[in-house]
Amino acid sequence: MQVAGIVAEYNPFHLGHGWHIAETRRLLGGDAGIVCVMSGNFVQRGEAAAMDKRRRAECALLGGADLVLELPTVWAAASAESFAQGAVALLAATGVVDVLSFGCESGDAAALSAAADCLLTDAHRDLLREDLARGVSFPVARQTAAERLIGPAASCLSTPNNNLAVEYLKALKLLRSPIAPLAVARVGAGHDAAAPADGFASASAVRAMLKDGRWEEAGRYLPPSTLALLSREAEQGRCPAGLEQCERAVLARLRTMDEADFAALPDSGAAEGLPHRLTEAVKASCSIEAFCAAAKTKRYTHARIRRLVLWAFLGLTAADRPASPPYLRVLGFNRRGQALLRNMEKCAALPILVKSAHARRLPRPARQLFELEARCTDLYALCSPLPRPCGLEWTTGPVILDM
Repeated sequence: MQVAGIVAEYNPFHLGHGWHIAETRRLLGGDAGIVCVMSGNFVQRGEAAAMDKRRRAECALLGGADLVLELPTVWAAASAESFAQGAVALLAATGVVDVLSFGCESGDAAALSAAADCLLTDAHRDLLREDLARGVSFPVARQTAAERLIGPAASCLSTPNNNLAVEYLKALKLLRSPIAPLAVARVGAGHDAAAPADGFASASAVRAMLKDGRWEEAGRYLPPSTLALLSREAEQGRCPAGLEQCERAVLARLRTMDEADFAALPDSGAAEGLPHRLTEAVKASCSIEAFCAAAKTKRYTHARIRRLVLWAFLGLTAADRPASPPYLRVLGFNRRGQALLRNMEKCAALPILVKSAHARRLPRPARQLFELEARCTDLYALCSPLPRPCGLEWTTGPVILDM
């Protein structure tokens, strides 16, 4: 039996996600195992996930996954490069994953691999630094530098899912991992597309529908199991969650920070003067969006500023992210996933956490990261329509489905 790894946010799990899992299994054989590494309660765009991580893990299991592992916040809410490195390191550490399956716009694994090779060269790094020094934004500078080296093959860097695919391939190459890449061409609506297409909607479009109260419309693009879980969580005041639910707390944190505090955040742009810009932006801002708009420039994208806001709110710094993940945290599994866990117990390169209490047995650096994750969960509990108490990270176990 082959085992495929998938990296995802599932925010929320929609029909496109289900199609990707089914297509991966079709390509590898009907008995293929699916291990998902999924973002926890906070996601890469610098936001709180619409629904908490265990309910999203349950959606993934009901949608075809067998085992769901958590990507800790310090990687989940990071740049695409750090996001991919953390996720791929976790998949490699399981010892059971043979294939990394990812959705992308092109489906051309050769072009994506060529771009990944290019980005790892000293020549590309030198050209990238030159363009960044001229004030060009990172995404544009990265693609422009690659085009000067490999020509049209670098065009794959112009779209978001291809970009992330290239980062996955870079991570595999840096780890010298034997995991084989499997590029699956994306179907339906594009990443962040506002309008559905061919019966599929992007996760951002579905989130907009949910926040606008258009649940019936959202339901057209969600598996019934996802819609049922979202509805149940909404009835209990737990979703859709969002950072705007505790906006004044976020602004209060930003207003207490000085340039040194902003400089301590990851990707803070300290060398380019971004911390000064952030301290000035917060003085006149009365909303998170106003702050992001005031700080954003051609060089500093909205997504990057939004991630800095999130890290500030969570009280995390660049020093809080280890060089690589120190444990494998289980969020949920089914019967086939349980069999995969038994295999992992024999060959995994990292400790496996099924019960939260076992985190207390971890070596000190790993235990500290888990405690940071618990703090992030406590703050996520304030992002729901109805706030929840602290301590949920220590008292809530994985989702177990007998299927």
